[in-house]
Amino acid sequence: MMNTDLEQVKKLTKDLRKSYPRSPREKLGGYVIAARCADKCRAFLLSMNGEYNYWPCSLASQWFAFTGIKPDQFQEVVATGASDDDLAQWIDAYSAVKDPDEVLKWNNAMRDMRLSDMTLQAQQYLEEYIPKFVPKHRPVYVWFDVYDLEEKRL
Repeated sequence: MMNTDLEQVKKLTKDLRKSYPRSPREKLGGYVIAARCADKCRAFLLSMNGEYNYWPCSLASQWFAFTGIKPDQFQEVVATGASDDDLAQWIDAYSAVKDPDEVLKWNNAMRDMRLSDMTLQAQQYLEEYIPKFVPKHRPVYVWFDVYDLEEKRL
């Protein structure tokens, strides 16, 4: 087990009760979703996650499934106070995916995923979620738009 350094984690943490995690489009270690996952994990460790869940999370589950990294493994590394650069190196070492072309294809598939390409369960969830949380005058073209519109990045 790694050493926990919550003081160092605190220096790197966004208070998600007052602000938003990074966009799922932002990359960490070459992967979309990973930077947002780090933000949510840090906030979770300090009980500053507000309404955001570190795990389970539909976005994070996509990244964890693709890389083979387990949520508890990632949390353990984040809890050491690892910086984004440290996390990027760790992700590179522990991801099951070693081919940069496969990462690029996956990133683009995630960026381009339309709601109609998602599981029926996810589509049903978003049918109710979008009208409640996304500004009515803003169309949702792809899955990541839901987050960026709700969190006022688009």
